[in-house]
Amino acid sequence: MTRDFFLKTNRIGFSIWSQEDIKLAELLWGNPEVTKYICASGVFSEKDIINRLEKEVSNNAEYNVQYWPIFELATNELIGCCGLRPYEESKYEIGFHLRPAFWRQGYAMEAANAVIQYAFTELTAKGLFAGHNPNNIASQKVLNKLGFTYVGDEFYEPTGLYHPSYELTSL
Repeated sequence: MTRDFFLKTNRIGFSIWSQEDIKLAELLWGNPEVTKYICASGVFSEKDIINRLEKEVSNNAEYNVQYWPIFELATNELIGCCGLRPYEESKYEIGFHLRPAFWRQGYAMEAANAVIQYAFTELTAKGLFAGHNPNNIASQKVLNKLGFTYVGDEFYEPTGLYHPSYELTSL
C-alpha cells in the first residue's frame, strides 16, 4: 500500500494513523523492545495496542497532531512513530518510538528535528516538552543532542516512575 506523506526528510516520510492501521500498530507496539520503557509491564497487550492506535487517531481528529507513523522512503517500511500530542496551552509533547531494526542509524534525530521544525513553524508552538524512562539512555542522548533542557523529574503514571523531563522553547 502506498501512503501519503504530509512531511518528508531525506530518508523519512510522515503519514497519519487511521483505524485501518492495526497491523502496523501491532508491528510497532506489539514489539516488547519498543514498549519496554513505555509501560510498567514493558509489554503492550492486544487491547493496549488498539487503545494506543485509537488515541493517536483521536488526537489527530481533535488536535491535528499525533505520534505520526514514519516510513523509510527508500523501502516504504515502517520505522516507527514520531510526533506530538497536546501538553499545555501552546505547548506540545514530542515523542518517538522506533522499531529495533532502525535504532542507532540517526532516524530518531532526523524525525525529531523535522517534528520540532513543524511544531514551531506550522503550529506556532511556544514550546515542546519531552520525557523519557530513566532507564532509556538512548532517548536521553537524543533529547540532549536536539537541544532540550532538563527541567526536573515528572511522575509518569503508565510506568509508575519519575521520568527525566525536558523543554525546548525555540528553534
